[in-house]
Amino acid sequence: MSWSRYFAAFGNRRMAAILLLGFTSGLPLALTGQAMQSWLTSDGLDLKTIGLLALVGMPYTYKFLWAPLMDRYEPPLFGRRKGWLLLTQAALAILLLAMATLQPALHTGLFALFAVGVAFFSASQDVMVDAYRVDVSHDEERGAAAAIGVFGYRLAMLTSGGVAFVTAEVIGWGRTYAALGVLMAGLAVTTVLLAPRLAYRDNHSAGQFGRFAGTLLLMAAAAVLAAWLRQDVWAPLTAIAAALAVNALLGRRLFSEWQHLNGFLAMLLGAWLGFMLGQHGLITLGALAGWADFTPDSKNNWIGLAFVLVEIGAAVPLALYGARLARFALLITPMQQYFRREHAWAFLLLIVLYKLGDAFAGVLSVAFLQKGVGFSLGEIGVVNKIVGMIATIAGGIIGGLLMVRLKLFRALLVFGVLQNISNIGYWLLAVYGKGWLGSFHLPLPPEVLKIFLSGKTGAGWDGSLDVLLAVSISLENITGGMGTAALVAFLMALCNREASATHYALLSALAAVGRVYVGPTSGYLVASLGWPSFFVLSILAGLPALLLLWRLRGPVARLEAASG
Repeated sequence: MSWSRYFAAFGNRRMAAILLLGFTSGLPLALTGQAMQSWLTSDGLDLKTIGLLALVGMPYTYKFLWAPLMDRYEPPLFGRRKGWLLLTQAALAILLLAMATLQPALHTGLFALFAVGVAFFSASQDVMVDAYRVDVSHDEERGAAAAIGVFGYRLAMLTSGGVAFVTAEVIGWGRTYAALGVLMAGLAVTTVLLAPRLAYRDNHSAGQFGRFAGTLLLMAAAAVLAAWLRQDVWAPLTAIAAALAVNALLGRRLFSEWQHLNGFLAMLLGAWLGFMLGQHGLITLGALAGWADFTPDSKNNWIGLAFVLVEIGAAVPLALYGARLARFALLITPMQQYFRREHAWAFLLLIVLYKLGDAFAGVLSVAFLQKGVGFSLGEIGVVNKIVGMIATIAGGIIGGLLMVRLKLFRALLVFGVLQNISNIGYWLLAVYGKGWLGSFHLPLPPEVLKIFLSGKTGAGWDGSLDVLLAVSISLENITGGMGTAALVAFLMALCNREASATHYALLSALAAVGRVYVGPTSGYLVASLGWPSFFVLSILAGLPALLLLWRLRGPVARLEAASG
C-alpha cells in the first residue's frame, strides 16, 4: 500500500468509520477515570470513597467474558456489529445524561451504579469496535486501519481527559457530562449512517436475539435479587446459582440456545471458585508461616500484587475448566482455533511483554515530573494538553505512514525500539533535572494558556516551558502511539474473522496485563532504586519483548503472509 493510497484511505468510507469508532471507543474512558475523580473531588467526597469508586472501571479488564455472547447473537435491523454498536452507544449516551443530573456527594450510590454502567457499556462497545476494525479492513489495509483507529482513540482521550477539564472549569462537571452524552448520541447516529454494514457467511442466530435478551434479563434480575438478599462473601455464588435456576426453569422453554447461557454461567462460577481458592490459599499459607498483615487488604504493595497474581492464576484455569465442562462452545471453539496456529504460546507472551517498558515509564510519570523533578502543575498541564496533543497528531500521521510501508515484523521491531528509547528522556530529566536544555514560551497569548489551566494548577507558574520536558512528553506521545498501532495490527492478524470479537477481546486483555499490574510494584522500585535507576529498569523491561520478537521473526512473517 503506497503513501498516496494511505492518504486516500481517509476519504474511504470504511477507514472513515474506523477513525470515527476509534474516537467513540476512547471518549468514555476518562469519564470513569480521571474526569470522574476530578468531579468527585470537586464535589467534596473523601479520598477513601474516591478510591473505592475507581473500581468501577473493572469491566474493561473482564470484557472478554461476555465477548463470545456478543459474537454469537445479532441485534435486529443493523446487523451483527452495527447493531451492538448502536445499542452500546445509545446506552452510554443515556447513562452520561443521567449522571449529569446527579450530585455525587448527595447521590453517591446511584452515581456509582451509573458509572459502572458507563464502564460496562464502554467495554462492550470496545469489543465491537475492535471486531469491526478486524472485519471491515482488507488484509493489505491492516496497518493503516490500526494506525487510524489508534489516532481516533487518542484524540478522544484528549477530548474527555483534556478538553473536558477545560469545559468543566467554565460550566461545571454536570453540564460537561451532559454535553458529552449529547455528543455520544450524535456519534451513535453517525455510526449508523457512516459505517458500512458487513455481510457474514452465517446469520449468527439473528432471529434468536429477542429470546436471548429476554432470558438474560430474567437471569440478571434473579442474580441481582439473590446477591442483594445475601450481601456477604457468598453473594456471587448465590447470584450465579439463582441465574442457573432461572435458565433451567424458564430459559429452556423460552430460548432454544439456553445451553450457551449455562456455559457462560459455568465459566463465571469457575472464575469465582478459582478466585476464592487462590485468595484463601494464600491467607492460609500466611497464617501457617506466621506472617503478619498477609491479607488482600495489606498496605504492602508486594503482598497485594502477590494476591492479585495468585487469584488470577487460579481463576483463569478454573474458568476455562468450567466452560469446557459445560461445553461452552462460544468460548472453547475460538480458543481451539487460536491454539492450532504455530507458536501460539510464544505470540501470547510477546503480547504481554510488548508494552511493558512503556507501562513502567508511564505509570508514575506525573508523580515523577511533579515530585521527582519539581515542575509546577501548570507547566505539566500545558505540556500534556498542548504539546502532547500536537505530538499525538504527529504520531498518528507518522505511525500510519510507516505502517503502510513496513512489514508487520519490521513495524513491531522499529516501533518497539522507539517506544523504549523514548524513556531516555525521563532518565535525562531524573539525572540532570529541569533547565538542563533551557526553556521557552509557547507563541500563544496568556489568555489562551489560562483556558487549559485551573486556578490552582496555574498558581506559581511564570508561563515558561522546559525544553527537555517538552521533548520527553513529545517522544512518549509519538512513539507510544506508534507502538500501539503496531501491536493492534499484530492482534488483528491473529484474529479469525468469524470469531473476531472473542479473539480480540482475549488477546487485548493480555496486552493490558503489563499496564494494569506494573503499577503496584513501581512505587516500591522507585523507593528502593531512585528515579534514575527506575527509568533504566523501564528501558531494560522492554528488551525481552524485542529479543522474543527477533526469535519470532519467521513466524510473524508467515502469520502476515497467511492472513494477507
